[in-house]
Parts: sequence; C-alpha cells; structure tokens
Amino acid sequence: MPRTVIVLLGLAGAVITLAGLRAVGSIAGPVVLALVLVIAVAPLRGWLTRRGAPKWVQVAVPLLTVVSVLLGMAAVLTVSIAQLATLAPRYAGKFRGLVADVQGFAGRFGINKEQVDKAIASFDPAKVFELVQGLLAGLLGVASSLFLIVVLLLAMCLDAPVTSRVVASGARERPHLARALTEFSRKTRRYLLVSTVFGLLTALLDVVALVVLGIPLPLLWGVLAFITIYIPNIGFVIGLVPPAMLGLLEGGFQEMLLVVLAYCMINVVIQSLILPKFLGDAVGLSTTVTLLSLITWTFVLGPLGAILAIPLSLFVRALLVDSDPSAGWVAALISAEEPKPVGGGP
Repeated sequence: MPRTVIVLLGLAGAVITLAGLRAVGSIAGPVVLALVLVIAVAPLRGWLTRRGAPKWVQVAVPLLTVVSVLLGMAAVLTVSIAQLATLAPRYAGKFRGLVADVQGFAGRFGINKEQVDKAIASFDPAKVFELVQGLLAGLLGVASSLFLIVVLLLAMCLDAPVTSRVVASGARERPHLARALTEFSRKTRRYLLVSTVFGLLTALLDVVALVVLGIPLPLLWGVLAFITIYIPNIGFVIGLVPPAMLGLLEGGFQEMLLVVLAYCMINVVIQSLILPKFLGDAVGLSTTVTLLSLITWTFVLGPLGAILAIPLSLFVRALLVDSDPSAGWVAALISAEEPKPVGGGP
C-alpha cells in the first residue's frame, strides 16, 4: 500500500477517534482524570504492599487520598468562581475612567476615537475575568462528577495490582509495549510530582508578590497560577493577565508593569530555567508538539484537556510510537532529539 494512503488513513482514523472522544467528553474526561490520579498514587500503593498491609488498606488509602484532593480542589474552585463574579462589576467604573483617559491621550496625537474604542474593547477586564471564570468552571464541572470519578477510581484501584502483573507477564511476548506503558507511568508520575511541587512554590511566591504590591484577591491568583502551571506554553500568560489587569485598574500602568515584572521574575525563572532541569526526560515532547497537543486536547476535552494535555500525549506516544521498535525516528522527531542508532539492541 502506498505510504500516502497509509498516512491519509492514519489521519482519518485520528480525526474519527478525536471526534468520538469529543462527543463523549463528559465521560472520557473523568476516565482520563481517574487514570492519571491512580498512576499518581501508585507509589503509595506499592509502599503499602511492601509493608504487608491488607488489600483493603492498599485500596482504601490511595482512594481516600485522591478523593480528599478532589474535594479540596472542588472547594477551592467554588470559592474562586464566587470571588471572580464580584470583580467585573466592582471595577466597571474605574475601567470607564481609564478608557476616558486613554481616549483623551490618543486624541492629542490625532488618533480616531473609534479606533481607540476598538482597541480598548479587546482589553475589557470583564472578558478577561469571564475567560478565567470559564476555565475554573470547566474544571469544577469535572469535579462535580465526583460520584463517577470515585467509582472509576475504586475500580481502577482494585484492578491496579492485577494490571501490573498482567503488564509484567506480557513483557515476554510484547516487550516494547510493556516497556512503553511502564515508561508512560513513570514519566507521568514524575511530571505530576515535579509540576505540583514547583506549582505550589510558584503560587506561593506569586501570592507574596501580589500582597506586597497590594493587588486584590492574591490567594485567588495564587490558585490560578498553580492550576495554569499544568497548561504548557500558555499557562503563564493565563495566570498573569488577570492580576496585571487589576494592577492597571488599581494603580495605573506603573502598577501593571510591576505585576508583570514580578511574575516574569518568578515564573520565567522557575518554569523556564529550574523546572526543566528537574523534569529531565519526563515529558519527551518538543515545544511544537506540546503546543499542538494543548490545542488538540483542549478542543476535545475542554479545560480538563488543557490540564491533562501532557499525560494524554505521553499515553498516545506510548501506544503508537514507543511500543513500535521501528518508529525510533518518529520518537526523535516529536521529542526534538537526535535519533538513537539502529541495531543497538531492543
């Protein structure tokens, strides 16, 4: 079969699969979230197994840990959405005054008022807060499916020991697939652990900076900074825009610049310089592939897809690329690394 036909059939299959996932996104999202959470707490289950804990303890402790995290996040998201709802009306008057100042300043240089109005409309703080509120509400909508997620978590926690033994026993027949799935679990856990630790550190430093600068609701923006660290490439911008807008409305352009400067010093240093050193090869995706993954999974699963874009892409890579020994060049292409020489062993 010609390679062009194979490529076209593969693309058609991918489109059909993604369309199907999008159609059942309300089910697929909780399933993926439950899978990632079970993978995240797998070391805890392993530790209990090595200590000889009863099987019900090996299931109950990871399950309760995950459910506690979900309930805590649902509570935080609920409070955050309620706080966001009060921001736009509070600053409507200040924004109109700012618009009048900008129009007067632009008029001195002969700039048309209509052009200024069009430019300012794109910076309407109400739209910015609505965008952030939509992101948080989308995540809360997934958390609200708590019963489904708990049932899935319980089933996956019960099946996890058997699944591990099946993968280990299947390594003799399908060594590449077993190795790919094992690497997927390891990379996902490392990505989640490192991102969570540095997300908490970033959020804490952002909150301190916002408190010093006198920006309202610093804890809310700290929560947003923590959530957006899981969104590759554009998460920093999403977390920066709302407090920067508040800085503009509270203290003018100087206050906004101070917020932007503080965020850049904290987030760029942590996310661009320190975080990659600790992640190492946990992601294994190039910048372009990561951005395309973000766009694709956000389109398919909504806000949850943006949060889980990296684990989802790692899973697809494990199934389609890493499990195929002849696809080493594809792995090198999507990770932007030099391909390994062929013939060096399985």
